[in-house]
Amino acid sequence: MFTGLVETQGLLEAIKPERGNRRLLVKAPFFRDGLAIGDSIAHDGVCLTVEAIQGDVFEVVAVAETLQVTTLGDRKPGDLLNLERAMLPHTRMGGHWVQGHVDGVASVVSSRSREGSTEWILRLPAGLSKYCIDRGSICLDGISLTLGSVSASRISVNIIPHTASATTISRWRAGRRVNVEVDVLAKYVEKLLKDKK
Repeated sequence: MFTGLVETQGLLEAIKPERGNRRLLVKAPFFRDGLAIGDSIAHDGVCLTVEAIQGDVFEVVAVAETLQVTTLGDRKPGDLLNLERAMLPHTRMGGHWVQGHVDGVASVVSSRSREGSTEWILRLPAGLSKYCIDRGSICLDGISLTLGSVSASRISVNIIPHTASATTISRWRAGRRVNVEVDVLAKYVEKLLKDKK
């Protein structure tokens, strides 16, 4: 379980193909003293398990299905990834409940400067907007964000300068694919209501 508060950006140093999977070697000096084999880390919102550590670099494997349903298959050596370790029982809940299980991939449509922030418009995959509400929570590339507006196929989020500089949002451009995890509470409510029928 995560909060969607990105701890650091890691450098994707290398990708090693493994029978349809990919082994990712990620450099993250910030994690050097607090990481162990078996730890869960969200990589642009995708939960992966640490399999090896050498100095500042750790290794994880993204299986073929993960590569198909997330943006990790788009990433290349030299790219930066939003990283967050699994939350601890005493962690402040500054974001929202994030599982690291991607529900779909959105695409960046446009951005515009506003007073003190930048508004980003993204196109959601079909079927995900029903889990989104104005001022609700959403996780984009592992970042817990507050929704601005929601339509049948698009959402907006307003990004303050700190969030842009602390995450990969500063590198977003029109057409970029972004991992989306909708609020898990909305999915539970939907299931409970369906089961009552």
